Amino acid sequence: MAVSSMTGFARTEGRIDSLNWAWELRSVNSKSLDLRFRLPSGYDVLEILLKTRLGEMLKRGSINASLTIAEESRPARLRVNEETLAQVIALMRDLEGRIDAAPPRLDGLLGIRGVIEFAEEAPGEDRRETVHAALTVGFEVALASLRAARDGEGERLERILSARLDEIAAQVAEAEKSAAAQPDAIRARFKAQIAALFEGVPPLPEERLAQELAVLIARADVREELDRLNAHLAAARELLAEGSNVGRRLDFLCQEFNREANTLCSKSADLGLTRLGLALKAAIEQLREQVQNIE
Repeated sequence: MAVSSMTGFARTEGRIDSLNWAWELRSVNSKSLDLRFRLPSGYDVLEILLKTRLGEMLKRGSINASLTIAEESRPARLRVNEETLAQVIALMRDLEGRIDAAPPRLDGLLGIRGVIEFAEEAPGEDRRETVHAALTVGFEVALASLRAARDGEGERLERILSARLDEIAAQVAEAEKSAAAQPDAIRARFKAQIAALFEGVPPLPEERLAQELAVLIARADVREELDRLNAHLAAARELLAEGSNVGRRLDFLCQEFNREANTLCSKSADLGLTRLGLALKAAIEQLREQVQNIE
């Protein structure tokens, strides 16, 4: 599997009868998987199912999923309020014989406020299930599109990471060349300093000088750090080849890269090697910045 990024965007939209809907999914970097939904009232029941699907498809990233619903107005339907009408008829019968008046006409009864009202038809269970099914399918389409966007960004990141690893490998190779001659350089510098310090004074025993020189060379030996840097390079390339969910492990490797580079700089007794160590630290930091985007 290829390396995948944690950043991406996807949008899908559709229509069911008079209802228009749109899903938008946005993904950015995060240390873990953080899922946030923004759903209209009445659609909260979808959240648990869709969160499960997100967790199955994505392993890291801060994901914001929002659903927009817009329903066109439908012609209103009139209906008789039976309760109000019954109260009017009961009152009319109660007044019958007490008031000399003609019986009320039908248009008069219907004209009484509250007898006729607009009815808003509540969606039936079948239509609700149909809408939810369509929204779920639309979400799956958006999720697949988001996955593809993250994978596409991941391909570009993989090329950048490979280039950064090549740069680090070249700097490690240069450091190896510099370090290979370092014991001789330390020996020559040590002898010159001893000669200047003890000029006109009886020289120290050769055995004592050899001991001090051995200590200096051991302290300045960076071959172990360079070996570990090469091992980290090999491990990083293996992770890039593996591809799937390697962001955390690459981030840990960047910390190890930086640890070895710091030790190399602290041990260096050569200006050229120190400069290489600083350049190495800069390249490792650039690598780490890009690794933060990997799932």
